[in-house]
Amino acid sequence: MATYPADGVAGLSVPDTPLTRDITEYVRAAEDDLLFDHSRRVFFLGALQGRRRGVVPDLELLYAGAMFHDVGLTEPHRSSSRLRFEVDSADLAQDFLLERGVDPARARTVWLSIALHTTPGIPQFLEPEVALVTAGVETDVLGIGLDALSADDVAAVTAAHPRPDFKRRILAAFTDGMRRRPDTTFGTVNADVLAHYVETFRRDDFVEIILANGWPE
Repeated sequence: MATYPADGVAGLSVPDTPLTRDITEYVRAAEDDLLFDHSRRVFFLGALQGRRRGVVPDLELLYAGAMFHDVGLTEPHRSSSRLRFEVDSADLAQDFLLERGVDPARARTVWLSIALHTTPGIPQFLEPEVALVTAGVETDVLGIGLDALSADDVAAVTAAHPRPDFKRRILAAFTDGMRRRPDTTFGTVNADVLAHYVETFRRDDFVEIILANGWPE
């Protein structure tokens, strides 16, 4: 098995435990370089945002959430599932952790960190691991909070896990992961992706659903 940077990345380390080694091995096999490197950056960037905010996560749980958060975009989920990709990812992570003896409450925290990572405005009020998976995703994908981090720290993270042509490639990965289950994007930021890149996509409209439902008034 290939090795990946664990120590000395912006002063942070991935906990060296049997669980984190199993996670790395599993996700490395499931994801291509794009998603794997993105997931690793989410861990480091989330931890950096936590350090900046004075939030102290359980790094093992943060790693689990960061690494599994996009597995639902990959096969077989993207061609067979009718769930939100976030739920596929969260279910897979929770099952993986429970099979390895992780306490159910800790596994549930990881589930929430993944399931809510595309739902802005809520995770920051929950457990540190939930808040910081979302923070890492928002920094890496949207640039939110990027300017608040040290340029040297950001450079160290991207040196360990580069992001060549990342914006275009991650949007393509989102599109491929959701084009066969467009209904799962209702009410989420994911609808924006399909609206841009899938010509046949039509958004459901919350107001129209209310006005057209079966109540007689």
